[in-house]
Amino acid sequence: MISESRSLDLAITGMTCASCATRVETALLRVPGVDAASINLATERALLRASKRIDVNNIVNAVEKAGYGVAAESLEFAIDGMTCASCVSRVEQAIGKLPGVLQVSVNLATETAAVRLVAGAITGNKIAMAVQRAGYVAAQKSTGSASANRNTRNTQNTRREGAHVIAAAVLSLPLVVPMLAELAGAHWMLPPWLQWLLATPVQFYFGARFYRAGWKAFLARTGNMDLLVALGTSAAYGLSMYLWLRASVVAMPHLYFEASAVVITLVLLGKWLEARAKRETTAAIRALQALCPDMARVRRAGIDTDLPINAVRMGDVVVVRPGERIAVDGEVTAGESHVDESLITGESLPVAKHAGDRVTGGAMNGEGLLLVTTVALGAETTLNRIIRMVESAQAEKAPIQRLVDRVSAVFVPVVLAVAVVTFLGWWTVNGNWQQGLLNAVAVLVIACPCALGLATPTAIMAGTGVAAREGILIKDAIALETAYQVGIVAFDKTGTLTLGKPTLLAAVAVNGDRRGLLQLAGAVQANSEHPLARAVMDVVRQENIDIPVARDTRALPGRGVQARIDDKKFAIVSTHHVDESILAIPLFLASAVESAKREGRTTSNGLVLAKAEGDVGVMLELNCETDFVAKG
Repeated sequence: MISESRSLDLAITGMTCASCATRVETALLRVPGVDAASINLATERALLRASKRIDVNNIVNAVEKAGYGVAAESLEFAIDGMTCASCVSRVEQAIGKLPGVLQVSVNLATETAAVRLVAGAITGNKIAMAVQRAGYVAAQKSTGSASANRNTRNTQNTRREGAHVIAAAVLSLPLVVPMLAELAGAHWMLPPWLQWLLATPVQFYFGARFYRAGWKAFLARTGNMDLLVALGTSAAYGLSMYLWLRASVVAMPHLYFEASAVVITLVLLGKWLEARAKRETTAAIRALQALCPDMARVRRAGIDTDLPINAVRMGDVVVVRPGERIAVDGEVTAGESHVDESLITGESLPVAKHAGDRVTGGAMNGEGLLLVTTVALGAETTLNRIIRMVESAQAEKAPIQRLVDRVSAVFVPVVLAVAVVTFLGWWTVNGNWQQGLLNAVAVLVIACPCALGLATPTAIMAGTGVAAREGILIKDAIALETAYQVGIVAFDKTGTLTLGKPTLLAAVAVNGDRRGLLQLAGAVQANSEHPLARAVMDVVRQENIDIPVARDTRALPGRGVQARIDDKKFAIVSTHHVDESILAIPLFLASAVESAKREGRTTSNGLVLAKAEGDVGVMLELNCETDFVAKG
């Protein structure tokens, strides 16, 4: 019998180079129940496929035994319905048996539950559902998602690393100045004590991260980039100390404090640039997350209350006012409006919604008030599933990266061996162990595998990030790698090739008075938020057309809008919903519509302006022209 499997997405801490990623992957694959593991150094995440019965604590122990860590997060929930200590026990058991939960503490007095769990192993929504199955109600107190917390943490780390780079550069610069002056013919150096004073903080304070990571690698009987940096710079620093202590005051030899300090500073600069690149390439995901409202207006017992999105429950009725983003995936139970769902469908125009229609969280509501019954929350909404897909595409390894990982796994031991051979060779041939040590240090410092291990995942992140910003969602890294072979792109609809908003390209009036037609159309639609109305108003503003004041403006749901100007009634309605009681479209206008269709323009959204006396004009509201044409 084959056991069912599930996917786990874990945040790994302590990785610094490709050999670290390989070691973590090897450790995870040794855990019974883990079928596949993929480590991405750029995102510092591990994607696992494992048995549903696997104990996540075994995974955490395996990673920690390898010398690294699994990021944990804490969530707090408000628990409703507890009355005694047995209730506390039931809630703790319900949460504690979930995969990835490390610790649960339920307080009856405050009616809260503090949960510590492996970051990314389970969502707060699933914890709330487990509590609900136990007979209670749980609402997550924190409003920020795990991804948002990671973004905040990454931003803080990047700023701290930037400050370290600046401080290390300030200390290292005086050590480099004599070398630059030597190019101009000046021969001088700082006093040894001053060189030592400048280099020591860089070596042991700003470079402490390399010693910590290198020591963990040594204990784990492996090697990484940090071990190379620690060995190389320590050798240069130690040689300088040796030469300084044994030299006479008269004949002071050249010291190499500047080499150790500058190398550490440059490596810190590289890590800071890498951190910046990773943060910027996740901008697309942050932009998608920004579409998710933090609050929702929930109607319970006839009372509307603004609640954090995590406090909304399945089946709640959410009130969506005109111009607001829809907070949840749900079904319209009352109201009519147009909803802009371009973030999901790519359609350039809002879609009419009535009772019984489904709506998507993150979509923008148009002109009407909607009552939406919640059918999906949090991580289960369509938008959040898209976000997870983009994150997975950025974290997944491309086939070429697996080759890079195999090379990186043997790279560090080979470099160490080459450095030893270099040292012994110079010492044996020339008898100059000091020169041999310096050349060995050069091998260790120059041969850092960070670029080898980070180039491919960073490129994947950059590619998927840019694509997401342009509205292109890449399924996985394999699709991205094979995309260069694409010669022809076929699109099933023109909506995916537009700018996402309608533009007025033609306005035809029966009497030939185009400006007068736009005056009336602008007056009727001046206060409308409909995208087609905004297209008309854009032209009115661009051409500086003065519009009269309209009264008794009234929307015709699903049809158009009407108003009175100087006691005359005007109406703008879709050509699909022309009522014979309002007007009949003359043959002249019908031919104008057909002519536009023959030119390849979109006329399905054409609007007809009617005046009670029978003066008729037509405005062809046409979508923006194609942004690009794919050619083979």
